[in-house]
Amino acid sequence: MKILDKIKDRSAIVGVVGLGYVGLPLAVLQAKTGFSVVGIDSVAEKVDLVNQGNNYIGDVDDAELREVVESKKFVASTDFSKLKDCDVVLICVPTPLTKNKEPDITAILKVTEQLAQYAHPGILVVLESTTYPGTTEEVILPRLEETGLTVGKDLFVAFSPERVDPGNEDFKTHNTFKLVGGVTKACQEVAKTFYEQSIVKIFPLSSPRVAEMAKVFENVFRSVNIALVNELTQLCERMNINVYEVIDAAATKNFGFMPFYPGPGVGGHCIPLDPYYLAWKSKEYDIHTRFIELAGEINEGMPYYVVSKLQRILNQQGQCLNGSQVLVLGVTYKADISDERESPATKVMELLQKENTNIAYTDPFAPSICVGGQQYKSQELTPELVAGSACALILTAHSAFDYDMIVKQAPVVFDTRNGTRHVQHDRERIVLLS
Repeated sequence: MKILDKIKDRSAIVGVVGLGYVGLPLAVLQAKTGFSVVGIDSVAEKVDLVNQGNNYIGDVDDAELREVVESKKFVASTDFSKLKDCDVVLICVPTPLTKNKEPDITAILKVTEQLAQYAHPGILVVLESTTYPGTTEEVILPRLEETGLTVGKDLFVAFSPERVDPGNEDFKTHNTFKLVGGVTKACQEVAKTFYEQSIVKIFPLSSPRVAEMAKVFENVFRSVNIALVNELTQLCERMNINVYEVIDAAATKNFGFMPFYPGPGVGGHCIPLDPYYLAWKSKEYDIHTRFIELAGEINEGMPYYVVSKLQRILNQQGQCLNGSQVLVLGVTYKADISDERESPATKVMELLQKENTNIAYTDPFAPSICVGGQQYKSQELTPELVAGSACALILTAHSAFDYDMIVKQAPVVFDTRNGTRHVQHDRERIVLLS
């Protein structure tokens, strides 16, 4: 097949639609591999930044981005007509939930409509966005086949889920193992060959549906286990048991146990959302995924648990939430990254707003944040700021925080992430989740 030859000699032009946390690192990797890459995004500001060689994603190396842009191996555009010249198109667009927690695949639909205008014989189309099983074959494929192309002959379609872990220094796009599920054997061969050019190990699967289910299952697995430990945390609090000591003790077993840790909720684009994609799709088959939905319920309840416990902590100090100054430490969804998507800190702050709490926050990765329509700016973490607050509330345990100073200066520290575990002094002023 001609497409295989173009992939192997790196003459294929690769289009990456969506230049976010998934698409931009993938585009840079493909350009480094030797392909000419066209990045498509509807946000003009992102496109301008890319074309200037300015990075906005933590997992992308600044120098690598500048190199592929300056060499003209990577060009960004808002013009979807650029897809007509692409031999490979990778779809990396957001898949959020509606307010009713149903899948919102609007972005996938829009890209598919655009792609249908410019698809040509010999094109490979791969969906990387996380979605419910069946999306590739039920949504994308029929629309592309309406163009007159025949899947497996002059149209090659596959699903290969992104597995991005923002901030992970060990596993980047090139060395994170890749699942690939093609619609036909020919689709599988073409997609597998493409990813083999840039990624260390590929696992071919029998269909896109298997790959879609595998991706959702990965995140359901984490959601369920996080919910389990979050529920255990609430039990340990009632029983006056340190849940972190319990987890560390269980982790000494050298087989059959994987530690998960509690927190103020779950964040990021995957774990809070993907289980609901599967729960929604399962109803089509008269299955109600009660276990998955219960996990979501428990995790979504953690910000309420945090605020309720914070109220009890302040009560013990002779104060209440109304009117008290609470210093929030960390608002991104995990430590040492700038990603605020679905951060539980946002929900905690919204709940505090409803209690008329005076909120200040500090986060070296988030200079400003909008919560409940109110704009906040990150404050410099000083002893005076900490000492002037009724409570220092740790919601994200960034390594840059001076925990010794925080514990020394704060009247009380409510640590929902066990970030103060190495602090030896004034332990009586530290309150953990349990």
